[in-house]
Amino acid sequence: MASQEVPKTCKVILSDTIAKKLLAEVRETLAKVQDPNATKPTLAAFLANDDPAAAQYADWSKKTCEENGFNFDLRKVDKEVLEDAIVAANQDDSVDGIIVYYPIWAQNHQQDRYIQETVALTKDVEGLCHTHLFNMYHNVRFLDPPTNHKKSILPCTPLAIVKALEHLQIYNPILAYGNRLFGKTITVINRSEVNGRPLAALLANDGATVYSVDINGVQVFTRGSGIRAPRHKVLDKEGWGLKDVLPLSDVVIGGVPTENFKVPTELIRDGAVCINFSSYRNFDGPAVKEKASIYVPSIGKVTIAVLLRNLVVSDPVPVSANRRV
Repeated sequence: MASQEVPKTCKVILSDTIAKKLLAEVRETLAKVQDPNATKPTLAAFLANDDPAAAQYADWSKKTCEENGFNFDLRKVDKEVLEDAIVAANQDDSVDGIIVYYPIWAQNHQQDRYIQETVALTKDVEGLCHTHLFNMYHNVRFLDPPTNHKKSILPCTPLAIVKALEHLQIYNPILAYGNRLFGKTITVINRSEVNGRPLAALLANDGATVYSVDINGVQVFTRGSGIRAPRHKVLDKEGWGLKDVLPLSDVVIGGVPTENFKVPTELIRDGAVCINFSSYRNFDGPAVKEKASIYVPSIGKVTIAVLLRNLVVSDPVPVSANRRV
């Protein structure tokens, strides 16, 4: 009797698959809010570094914008005049949203933070200005409470990973909104102020126990026992490392921006979900497919879809033909 082939246990999900549904929602929302005689919404993108990954992201952004009813205006500027260029875009009525490709000053994160604050709140579609970040960390979901008509924008890459987890049904729709990761343990390997820390906060605010790992050690983000706290708290886990957190994790998310780092496959628990959002491969692809139940090798195209979603959400009021969208 011929032996039966054992089915593969790992499902590889590409970012295109996840982005497709989000982009359909974006087009539907845009059709509702945009007067058919109005100008297409314009996204101004500022490139002030020589990072090949940023250039590739810009190319993807341009293609996705043009395919989905948006204008994409890439502005390559010297970093010394970037602030003036952003201020001009803030005041330009033909610009509806602004993004900046980071990092700009690799050794000076405070300077990058200053640039994030330079983008006007009304045109910040990356969710990186203080108001949006304050709301995210404090689990405030609207800009206009108690009316709650205008959603606070969430950072693009962290929100893209949330949308990926929703697509993968890691979020439990039976539970109340805001608690749908209750019972899940997630490790995020990156604690940058742009991606890793906001992501850990978002996941913890949705009910997960999140281990945030970087070169300085491990922190745990949680809403406490029974997720009774309204927003997350952060505790240091002295002496902990990947060897302590990976075997506990239902989901492992890698975002280390170097080709020299690989998540130790032998520490990943059988059946874990593994997601890579670094421009480098943080997982050993063939090896992780032997351990993971689901593997998402990149998230970039979902991030671009979320960027356009943020651009549409940031202006939810129907627009007349007399106003540039």
